[in-house]
Amino acid sequence: MKHALRAMAFGLAASLAAAAPAHDAAARWTPAEARAWYARQAWPLGSNYVPANAVNELEMWQADTFDPARIDRELGWAQRLGMNTMRVFLHDLLWQQDAAGFKKRIDQFLAIASRHGIKPILVLFDSCWDPEPRLGPQHPPIPGVHNSGWVQSPGVALADPGQYPRLERYVKDVVGSFAKDPRILAWDVWNEPDNPGGGDYDAREPKDKTALVAKLLPQVFAWARSASPTQPLTSGLWHDADWSDPARLNAVERTQVEQSDVISFHNYGWPEEFAARVEQLRGYGRPLICTEYMARGAGSTIDGVLPLAKKLDVGMVNWGFVEGRTQTTLPWDSWQRPYTLQPPTLWFHDLLHADGTPYRQREADILRALSRAPRGQVPAEAASYPAAADGKH
Repeated sequence: MKHALRAMAFGLAASLAAAAPAHDAAARWTPAEARAWYARQAWPLGSNYVPANAVNELEMWQADTFDPARIDRELGWAQRLGMNTMRVFLHDLLWQQDAAGFKKRIDQFLAIASRHGIKPILVLFDSCWDPEPRLGPQHPPIPGVHNSGWVQSPGVALADPGQYPRLERYVKDVVGSFAKDPRILAWDVWNEPDNPGGGDYDAREPKDKTALVAKLLPQVFAWARSASPTQPLTSGLWHDADWSDPARLNAVERTQVEQSDVISFHNYGWPEEFAARVEQLRGYGRPLICTEYMARGAGSTIDGVLPLAKKLDVGMVNWGFVEGRTQTTLPWDSWQRPYTLQPPTLWFHDLLHADGTPYRQREADILRALSRAPRGQVPAEAASYPAAADGKH
């Protein structure tokens, strides 16, 4: 990063040389290179992360609301759970507003994360929820509604090709500034690129969004790769489709599969569905990271899915860490039926209360047990409830 501490960052060049893949960094990694990289990492385990006091990624990162002390406290909780990564969303408007300041805050975040043994996955663009992002004070959460303040990047700017040079500069500068930084695990170039948005924003979405994304996503991969990052690039598959057959993939999915160094995907279903997804993706011969899972009411749980993923050696990043202004303890259907009278029976996402105590101690125990276990191995205390294993009823 070309930030106030750039001398320190670039002073790492010698030590980074050994960690960099032995190939032309401007080309997509081969499957063998990707597997070699994955073998050098700890089994990826973490959450999608937004501080409890931020309603979205803008509120997390803007200078007036960036909160290093809270981030430090919350990432300390993650460390105690055995986590070693966090998936964190950036935004192009933050760079447009103050590129140097934004990158300085990214560096602060990475320094905090590194102290806690956490290597984040940084997300450049996102197609979910509000397509009209605005800098400045963010509106408060809508009572009873899931993720009601989240904003897209680039959002409606996707429909304006005149904005593409700015987006290109954003990607090349941010990735280029941290391209050799060992504190970053990976770059997720675009979250659910062809997601139609969700919520009640349909009328404000760009027309022909999927076609626009299909044209722009390959360029985003190329922009990021031109910075020669030593970290892998990815973009996660998320549709309910058969991912094993390239002929059945849409244009966006084909780009995701053909351009990702490591394959990432989202799955919020039952363990058997998760296992089927992994089987579909194994044929590509690349490491797998599930960058979104855990929707308790939909069948995706720590108890059911995470031990399976450990056995299959699939990296895992659940949605939601700390209960807060994103309100992702509420289910997706809260957009149609807000939970204003009483909370749902189950938390949908999130692992911790705002004071750091677990929603379920059992989930915390499983996370710790799996994080300590050797690669591909599931200890007994994570595979079954201890009392049942001891024959106690």
